[in-house]
Amino acid sequence: MTIDSIVSLVTKLIDVTVVWFLLYYILKNLRRNVKMVLLLKGILIIIVLKVFSDLLNLVTLGYLLDYVITWGPLALIVIFQPEIRNVLEYLGRSQLLGRHKILTVDEREKMVYEIANAMDYMKKARIGALIVIERDNSLQEYIEASKKIYADISADLLISLFFPNNPMHDGGVIIQGDKITSAGAVFPTSSNLKISKRLGTRHRAALGISETGDCIALIVSEETGRLSMAMNGELNYNMTLDEVKMSLLEELRPKKSIIMEDEEEENEDDNTTI
Repeated sequence: MTIDSIVSLVTKLIDVTVVWFLLYYILKNLRRNVKMVLLLKGILIIIVLKVFSDLLNLVTLGYLLDYVITWGPLALIVIFQPEIRNVLEYLGRSQLLGRHKILTVDEREKMVYEIANAMDYMKKARIGALIVIERDNSLQEYIEASKKIYADISADLLISLFFPNNPMHDGGVIIQGDKITSAGAVFPTSSNLKISKRLGTRHRAALGISETGDCIALIVSEETGRLSMAMNGELNYNMTLDEVKMSLLEELRPKKSIIMEDEEEENEDDNTTI
């Protein structure tokens, strides 16, 4: 194998990897955006009609579809500029290593314990709250526009931040790792038309921020005291405190690679054999 053939092979691998990476992020964000789903359906319909017109030799329909296909991409860029911008911003916020991944087991359990205690108290006292936990996608743009705190997580501090007389109680609290980074943060509300009209601003803001990245948004309802969690553009409503704890521990646990898991299983089998 010559050097030229090796370079050509590496180039093709890079080309395929980049295309796969782009398709992965587009499809991952597609299911969270109603407009993008409708767009995809429209494109599929145009493709089916084009194939149909070519098979049956429908000249007029084929001419119109050719015109749509020629100028359609330019029109889509203009019409769906906000959605395209959101996807590019999502890529820009990605971090190689989220702060939650470097926490020890004890630090992670203590963090969940303090958050759960605060939510339990606020649930009983009917204190509304919105707690957003950063994972791999950075929340720095929302931190910059909010009140910086950078303090250790404690139930007492979280409760005091959301206490009705606190000037920052209407905004959200952002957690990075095991630190409360800021309070009074304002998040975009979800534009999903399927959201129940019963849900208030906190739930819509939690869904909105969860649609833009991989963060975890926890909500305590001021009216009902119910606990909810939003992730990946989906809302788990009216959860028990134990369900919140278990979900947090699972979602904040660093995911092991398949290779590492296979190696551990092989080691366990070897130890069993011995």
